[in-house]
Amino acid sequence: MSIILFLDFAGVFVFAATGALAASRRQLDIIGFIFLANITGFGGGTVRDVILGDTPVIWVKDPTYLLIGTAAAILVYLIAHKIESRYRALLWLDAIGMAMFATMGAAKGLSLGFGPSIAIVMGIFTATLGGIMRDMVAGEPSVLMRREIYISAALAGAAAYVALWSLTENPLYSAVPATLIAFLVRGGALLFGWKLPNYHAKRGRTTKELERDGIVPHDD
Repeated sequence: MSIILFLDFAGVFVFAATGALAASRRQLDIIGFIFLANITGFGGGTVRDVILGDTPVIWVKDPTYLLIGTAAAILVYLIAHKIESRYRALLWLDAIGMAMFATMGAAKGLSLGFGPSIAIVMGIFTATLGGIMRDMVAGEPSVLMRREIYISAALAGAAAYVALWSLTENPLYSAVPATLIAFLVRGGALLFGWKLPNYHAKRGRTTKELERDGIVPHDD
């Protein structure tokens, strides 16, 4: 098994587990677990494949992905009650899955002959869209809306893979460091609250200031 295929399967399992954890927090039945796990596990990859024109999408070509997502759902269904903080576990598993998928998504883009910028975007989409779908369906606080770094971690991992691949053309030497970079950035954000500067709205000009500057006519 190649390192890229391993990351793909492992990423599906880990991301599917986060979907199942979200289902456990909503106290869904086993079918709800399986549905939410599989949406999370390969939702981002499905969007990626459609955009890249690589159809049928990956889980239709290879039902192994469905089996992996379903296995993760069943496992979490059986053991979720033993996890003390399921939302915290969800965030850390999401960080692991995001790191794997950022690398794998970028690798998929390059393997289909697309350039570095498209490969990086595909890494970001693969790494983040499944988690966004999970949070929307489950009604969880969106990881996208959390203040600490998230998409930037996926960007770091995808860009690292593209850069290392251009230097080595070796999947192992490119994928392992890139995955670690994405995970360390996201892990640091979870532990230490790393975030980029936020946008702060500025006060708009008053009517008198607009009149003074000739933007609106004076009200005589």
